[in-house]
Amino acid sequence: MNNEPMDQERSEEPQASAENTAQDAGLNDTVNEQEENLSAQENSEITRLRAEAEEHQQRLLRVQADFDNFRRRTLKEKEELGKYASAKLITELLPVFDNFERALAANVQEQSEQASFVKGVEMIFRQLDGVLQAEGLKAMESVGQPFNPEFHQAIMQVESDEYEEGIVVEEVQKGYLLKDKVLRPAMVKVSG
Repeated sequence: MNNEPMDQERSEEPQASAENTAQDAGLNDTVNEQEENLSAQENSEITRLRAEAEEHQQRLLRVQADFDNFRRRTLKEKEELGKYASAKLITELLPVFDNFERALAANVQEQSEQASFVKGVEMIFRQLDGVLQAEGLKAMESVGQPFNPEFHQAIMQVESDEYEEGIVVEEVQKGYLLKDKVLRPAMVKVSG
């Protein structure tokens, strides 16, 4: 009888160990399945991220190409604008040019014809002045104004009883503004 319990214990040990092995195998199968599922999930996530990265790369390349095209188009437009910026002004000046040609072609012999010639040239000058003023050209008023190096170019300093020191006394060449910008400073004599 003493042997019997021992035999029972021995026979139970292999049975318990077989059960443990079966449980371990089932557990391993579950872990393997989870690893496979996790692996499949990771693979699908990696695939999705790669596709997303590729899409972003393609979008970036398209934006870069669009920007390059925009830059080239803008540069071309800028060149054309610089090349033909004066076209409108020249078109408006052509009738003035035509009138000067006619005036120069006129054969002025008599005194009365000379007076009408001068009157015609004055009309042409007013026409030219009107075109330039319409474009924003203004003559500067310099005489009697304080000397300002932004608007005046002093070519001589003269003594004057009429003006204080630093005042423009004579305009040698007119200065012009184009809208608010100095196009050409006036050449002046300044009291000293």
